[in-house]
Amino acid sequence: MNTIRINTSQNVELEYEPASIGNRILAQLIDYAVYMGWFMAVGLILAVFKIGYGPILVILFYLPLLFYSLLCEIFLNGQTIGKKAQDIKVIKLNGRSPSIGDYLLRWVFLIVDTLASFGIIAIITLAANGRGQRLGDLAAGTTVIRTRAIKRNPLLAIQPEENYQVVFPEVQELTDADVALIRKLFFKARQHQNTLLLERVAEKTQETMRVTHNLSPADFLLTVLKDYQHRMAESAAL
Repeated sequence: MNTIRINTSQNVELEYEPASIGNRILAQLIDYAVYMGWFMAVGLILAVFKIGYGPILVILFYLPLLFYSLLCEIFLNGQTIGKKAQDIKVIKLNGRSPSIGDYLLRWVFLIVDTLASFGIIAIITLAANGRGQRLGDLAAGTTVIRTRAIKRNPLLAIQPEENYQVVFPEVQELTDADVALIRKLFFKARQHQNTLLLERVAEKTQETMRVTHNLSPADFLLTVLKDYQHRMAESAAL
């Protein structure tokens, strides 16, 4: 199963499942049902009051439908009625909330993604990239995910500390892959009280960073993770 990892502004990593093509099609069908409900309601009102169709009335009739998805996503936090029914929503890949400009860009690309191609381009793009993105999402840096995170990274257990001071500047010697492995093994060892694993991971980490310390293996690894988290937060703020 493909997943999408999102780093939030608090430097917390969440893992989500992209909305499937089926979810998005069903959401769109529900939205189409909303359109039909609007057509029927307005048509009934016009018939009851015997109001004829004029240019202005036609414009007022179609404007809500034209801007439906854009306004819904702006005011319903990335969801339309159909998306809400399917428990899916629009988010930014950088963890921030989509801006009005992002929603507007997605809306503009609807012409290419769905209307002009009957949804074929959108389906092909969604199937090809594996991140729940159609052309509009690629342009806006957004995606559509299931609303509930399927897995929380163990780094969530490390709370950011105000005025934190980095203990080991050498943490910059570690790659993202190094830290991901350290983090995984650290929490696994702590969960199973595996002191031998902690010692081995701490020893390897110390060798890679080329540092000396008087901390216990667990305290050393926790400090390294805090240092790295702080460095990442500083980089994101630049």
